[in-house]
Amino acid sequence: MKIRIGLIFGGRSGEHEISIRSAKSVIEQIDREKYDVIPIAITRDGRWLNPHESLSLFPEETQKIFQPQLRKFNSSSIIFSPDTSHKGLINLSENLALPIDVFFPLLHGTYGEDGTIQGLFEMADVPYVGCGVLASSCGMDKVIMKNLFQNSGLPICRFVWFLRSEFESQAERVIYLIKEQIGFPCFVKPANLGSSVGVSRAADEESLKKAIELAAAYDRKIIVEEALEMREIECAILGNEDPQASLPGEYIILNPEKSFLDYTEKYAGTGNNEFVVPAPISSELTQIIRDMAIKAFRAIDGSGLARVDFFLRTDNGRVLVNEINTMPGLTDTSGFPKMWQASGLSLQQVIDRLIKLAFERHQDKGRNKTSFRG
Repeated sequence: MKIRIGLIFGGRSGEHEISIRSAKSVIEQIDREKYDVIPIAITRDGRWLNPHESLSLFPEETQKIFQPQLRKFNSSSIIFSPDTSHKGLINLSENLALPIDVFFPLLHGTYGEDGTIQGLFEMADVPYVGCGVLASSCGMDKVIMKNLFQNSGLPICRFVWFLRSEFESQAERVIYLIKEQIGFPCFVKPANLGSSVGVSRAADEESLKKAIELAAAYDRKIIVEEALEMREIECAILGNEDPQASLPGEYIILNPEKSFLDYTEKYAGTGNNEFVVPAPISSELTQIIRDMAIKAFRAIDGSGLARVDFFLRTDNGRVLVNEINTMPGLTDTSGFPKMWQASGLSLQQVIDRLIKLAFERHQDKGRNKTSFRG
């Protein structure tokens, strides 16, 4: 009997489109002899679409992949219930339950990668792919994440952070703090977003104010980091309590006028960058990065998968941990599947492994007692 997967995508996030592209890749690459996929889209305003409505977000050739079983679930009255007696979706108009064996929340950014939907799964007591509530929330917030890295002895770049409300009420004080502690040039980012959404490079006070205003449009917390002469290295992680690291990859910027990879450069296929795996670094440095990636994963108590991003300084050769992504992109241009492909695992094998890890984690958590008698 096939395993039924609830593939959740879209979401209330600036990375909505990337999530749809990641879901498309999973649908096209998953082993359909072993799994039935139930597509569940979440709109930008937070509505949960039924499987038939969700299909409309994909190209026609992708829609043809799905089984006729979705026909019975064409009502718009669909909810996900945290009631453990249902284990999945409910069609309210027909009182029909559609049990899901395991959920795959392919949501990037807020309300998906930040522990919120993971908490819903925990309440419903259902297996799900990826990191748990704590790791997801800590991995999403760049400030908390960096503090955990520091506590684990991992090297990071200099940074400061502040709230949107602080900038709105005390702009001069915030600007002074950044100039004194970070200086120019610097990078301004929303603390709780990915895919380079809302990220800007500031070279002076005027561009810094504009960068902060952009970041503040996406998050209430803003982080500012020092700009370094460096190379961007990434490493992919798979596993629960015994995580494994892939061969590292590197983004090579081909356009000398670009100072960093923004959203367009990463996903629009402009041809201005190339992701190279394995990264052109020594075997010794490769092992250092793989070891640090696993350490970063454990620092947030990760499970399932993650991608750890590094800075390799060109002035002194030091490796710094930049950030961790607990639900990295799985699109055709994403680094995560490319790194595992170079390490000997196809995307289909990676998906298979992720589903097994989800069941293993759920089973292990089921060993915990929920009552106490003295």
